[in-house]
Amino acid sequence: MGNNTAIADVLDQLIGKHIAFACWFNPRESRLGLIVGNASDVQYFNGFDQLNGEAGFVFAPYCITEKSPVILLKPIVHFEDFGSGDHLNMSSFEPFQLEQAADAHQFQSKEEYLKLIEETVTDIREGALSKVIISRLIPVRRTDTSLATTFFQLHDQTPNAFTYLVNLPVAGIWMGATPEVLIKSRDIQFETVSLAGTQVRKSGEEEYYWSTKDIEEQAFVSRYMLDVFFNFDIHQYKTIGPETMESGKVAHLKTSFFFPAEKISDCLGSFIADLHPTPAVCGLPKDLAAEYIRLKEVHVRKYYTGYLGPWRLNQQVSLFVNLRCMEITPDEYILYAGGGITARSVPEKEWDEINQKAKTLLSVIDPDKIQK
Repeated sequence: MGNNTAIADVLDQLIGKHIAFACWFNPRESRLGLIVGNASDVQYFNGFDQLNGEAGFVFAPYCITEKSPVILLKPIVHFEDFGSGDHLNMSSFEPFQLEQAADAHQFQSKEEYLKLIEETVTDIREGALSKVIISRLIPVRRTDTSLATTFFQLHDQTPNAFTYLVNLPVAGIWMGATPEVLIKSRDIQFETVSLAGTQVRKSGEEEYYWSTKDIEEQAFVSRYMLDVFFNFDIHQYKTIGPETMESGKVAHLKTSFFFPAEKISDCLGSFIADLHPTPAVCGLPKDLAAEYIRLKEVHVRKYYTGYLGPWRLNQQVSLFVNLRCMEITPDEYILYAGGGITARSVPEKEWDEINQKAKTLLSVIDPDKIQK
């Protein structure tokens, strides 16, 4: 772990002292971004479009509720490349108050989950839904291993993902490694990504073959992106893909869209509000899928399938969809994972897909569980 040992100690101290912070590695980068702030430097919003004109690190939920607002940590201290030689005066920060009691989590057995998927496939075949994402929670008993050390291990194992660790009031401690760009600035362009379809990562030069179900699922997301572009008068754009993208233990189908930044430079928050949640985390038609999720999922998603990342820091934006993530409680790691259900879905295969996605996190918190 090298010099990361000293950095991990700093991050663990921030957690122990209940100081608000967010740290992250961008995909294929070794620079550790870090923002630290006072409790009073954390802002809460009840609308995604309220991010217009703001700057900081954003941690947004799948669906805004009283208990899961959009959180923005203002950059009182900001390092683009935090290293062991950098110093933080812990006593200079105002800690936040811990919540008295966490919400109880609802877990499903395999039988309960398979029954829900069977019902969902039937509902899709008989109704107006084309696709809906159904997720579940996977609890793992927490060990006394340093969370920051686990974070660095996660980065080492998923270098092409956005890896992060946050400690924030209201949200608590979350960690993840997500491959999916929501929106990212690139010079005078913005990039957004259509990502869907999942299979086990291949080894060596072995080729990927995608099923009709995966191709259709990814096409749903791409068509949705184009509808959002039309709403914001974006008619000229460049695409790359669909192509295979590997991330952690799995691979996905990905199409990247590039368009002029000037189109949404003054209304970026509004664009995000229209874009999120995408069909990759919700479904189509969007309103019907969102209502179906609300009625059928037994748990609250909180910040799973929301988005997060640097927002207008040095005029740059780098937001990612919060996939392959876990909420960390005093006693457990709560892993969140989901899959896209269509008329072609097979319940057992959906169960296997979710377990494959969970391996990205299980490999660093409980490697033995992967073998079970």
